Amino acid sequence: MEVKELGHLVLYVRDVGRSSSFYRDVLGWRQILPEPGAPAGMPIAAFSAPSNRTHHELLLIEVGEDAAALPAGRRVGLYHFGLKVGDSDDELREAAQRVRESGTPLLGSSDHTVTHSLYIADPDGNEIELYIDVPGVDWRNDPHLIAAPTKPLRL
Repeated sequence: MEVKELGHLVLYVRDVGRSSSFYRDVLGWRQILPEPGAPAGMPIAAFSAPSNRTHHELLLIEVGEDAAALPAGRRVGLYHFGLKVGDSDDELREAAQRVRESGTPLLGSSDHTVTHSLYIADPDGNEIELYIDVPGVDWRNDPHLIAAPTKPLRL
């Protein structure tokens, strides 16, 4: 078997409406199911990125407000997922501005040599890395660059 690409993510969320607003209105994903404003037959929402790379890239499944929170600290499981938001620091600055305007807290930022990254969390605490690939860094021919020490990000 050969994996061709990461197809999609499925996240459990407490409130699918609240989470849908975040992924649609803050991060700019295109909601494909249900259509915004349409009644939902099931407590789910599906999204694709504006690139239309595949049929869906994110599926949210509502599990209710009483669902257990993600445990804090070191644990097994998902740490974060990364969303490429462009190819330049200007685009990363625009993403940071949109995040600030939405009231979403910025959890951190890093210069990973190959990427410049901002970290946020969705309404249920799922951590998200918003990043750009740094122009001119040839990680394909020098994969060791991926493990370069993390530095403070200067935007």
